Amino acid sequence: MAGKDDRTTHYREGSLTLWGTVMLGTGVMIGAGIFALTGQMAQMTGALFPLAFLAAAVIVAFSAYSYIKISNAYPSAGGIGMYLHKAYGDRLPTAFNALLMYFSMVIAQSFLARTFGAYTVQLFNGDDGGRWVPILGVALLLTAFVINLMGNRLIEGVASFLGVLKIGGILIFGLVGVWIADSIAVDFTAAGDSGAVSNFLGATALGILAFKGFTTITNSGSEVKDPKRNVGRAIIISIAFCVVIYTLVGFAVASNLSLAQIIETRNYSLAAAARPALGEYGVWFTVAIAMLATAGGILASIFAVSRMLAMLTEMKLVPHSHFGMPGSIQKHTLVYTVVLGLILTAFFDLSRIAALGIVFYLIMDIAIHWGVLRYLRADIQARAWVPAIAILLDLLALGGFVWVKLNSDPFVIGVAVVAMIVIAIGEQIFLKSSARARQAGGEKSHEHHH
Repeated sequence: MAGKDDRTTHYREGSLTLWGTVMLGTGVMIGAGIFALTGQMAQMTGALFPLAFLAAAVIVAFSAYSYIKISNAYPSAGGIGMYLHKAYGDRLPTAFNALLMYFSMVIAQSFLARTFGAYTVQLFNGDDGGRWVPILGVALLLTAFVINLMGNRLIEGVASFLGVLKIGGILIFGLVGVWIADSIAVDFTAAGDSGAVSNFLGATALGILAFKGFTTITNSGSEVKDPKRNVGRAIIISIAFCVVIYTLVGFAVASNLSLAQIIETRNYSLAAAARPALGEYGVWFTVAIAMLATAGGILASIFAVSRMLAMLTEMKLVPHSHFGMPGSIQKHTLVYTVVLGLILTAFFDLSRIAALGIVFYLIMDIAIHWGVLRYLRADIQARAWVPAIAILLDLLALGGFVWVKLNSDPFVIGVAVVAMIVIAIGEQIFLKSSARARQAGGEKSHEHHH
């Protein structure tokens, strides 16, 4: 009975290998990135979208430097939450930005879930805007929840198996798509009005969403074998994998579909590109790979983000209630993470889910780099110019994206701003009440001692 009611969080040091860690990172990156964002990026910047993927890779390369440096110095299961705490301490910037990262990762799960639904219904010639998309997404989230309850070994095994299948499958799709295309040349002049600088920057911001899964690796820091060596290596390998894959697939899609077709099928553009290239068998193959990729992505994301929230809870930076549930805090945060994901999957479409995710993530990312510049640079032996450039590039991408959305869908920017205000106010109230409670507890202890 004592074990059943144990509230502590359990981490198994050395339970994740380098290969398993890479699969966790690429699982989120590939799942979220290539399948649904290709069409959305094309809608925003026209035929320039393959270049927007490359621009996003450049920005992420600069961003990764800060995460690698901090993870080498402070490997932790709390990942980004712990990194923010190292920079800002028990203050609002830590709690606020950690929660932005938490919500951006929950949003990423919902994005994956709806992408899974949008591709799966193509097997039945379904409408990707119909009710089956959220139903299938919800079912996938619940399945991932059950697997996550079963422990690290199963998660690593399933994620690694799915990772190998989907990377191989996507490479086959890209190579065959480019090989049988009449030409791999992309008509960049077709961008038209969509090729404005702000649109390109906005599409680049969406591309960053396709790479941000590397941050899930940092959340598994203390569970990785030889973390001071392998966390940084896993981040670099994961990003390199995805640069190759995204570039190849982007050109394959652009070579087999017109820009209008890519935009029209933006939620399942890879499946649409497979039809002229490979026929119905190609569509089935692509849908199967998409299902594996999104399933593996959700599995890896839930694994990482629930542990991050558990660490924030133990650090007394976020409120927590057991709601009558038995078991550890880690199990509770897993439940909260999945429930939030289910709500978003059921009620938000893909483009709005992506917009919320990128705004939250870029603001948090800027805070990480500023923390390195302002507080941690000497401790982690970081060069100042790299995080400084990362901040500048993040601001450019965020500015372009917000400008485009203010002109096309201001509602989602309004939701993001309101959500951030609520998070900031709620956290400020919680941190002040926690400080008062600790102070009162200290006074009582002092009186009792006397």
